[in-house]
Amino acid sequence: MTIHIGAAPGDIAETVLMPGDPYRAKWAAETFLQDARLVNDVRGMLGYTGTWNGHVVTIQGSGMGMPSLSIYANELIRDFGAKTLIRIGSCGGMQPSVKVRDVIIAMTATTVGSPSDSIFREVNFAPCADWNLLQAAAQAAKGLDVGVHIGGIYSSDTFYDERPDLNEQMVRHGILGVEMEAAELYTLAARHGARALAVLTVSDHLQTGEALPSDQRERSFGDMVDIALKAAFAS
Repeated sequence: MTIHIGAAPGDIAETVLMPGDPYRAKWAAETFLQDARLVNDVRGMLGYTGTWNGHVVTIQGSGMGMPSLSIYANELIRDFGAKTLIRIGSCGGMQPSVKVRDVIIAMTATTVGSPSDSIFREVNFAPCADWNLLQAAAQAAKGLDVGVHIGGIYSSDTFYDERPDLNEQMVRHGILGVEMEAAELYTLAARHGARALAVLTVSDHLQTGEALPSDQRERSFGDMVDIALKAAFAS
């Protein structure tokens, strides 16, 4: 048990999927895991552990933004022994080729700043995904009826962004989508010798204004969970 995770020793698996929304954690656990049981509800940040194809998996909410993600990822790795952490969540599309409902597998995560900045000081650390997870996710995505993009994303701690000039530069430099957590997850995984990946569903688009209707979100989000689970346990 830690300050933010009330799980007992042995309750958390070595493989953890991390949606931002705790209720998405509940939905994913009930939809994809067998014998899922609640292992954390401290501050309403739900976490479940069950099995997928015989493999033990925890699905733990992380909250919104890098500061919140940092709390849960640190405790999962340092106190519960998590070794593989995969963010599953939504993002905003930034390139014309990226469509709503598509899946982005994040190779790198650019950011203006994260909770880890104080460690690096003047260095611009380049957060990136675990290569084996990235390859496995790309393979797992084949055959699914969904558009898949692999490349760089932008992690921002500002949801209501008022910097159109910054977004323009992200688009100019090929950034596929924007979300709020992956850069810190990749940085923490590198620091502690864990594996990390972000598999994201495009729920809206910054250029077109299109957004995924709420009644279609669960079906679309299922693709990223499927990819994440297959990648985590690829031989």
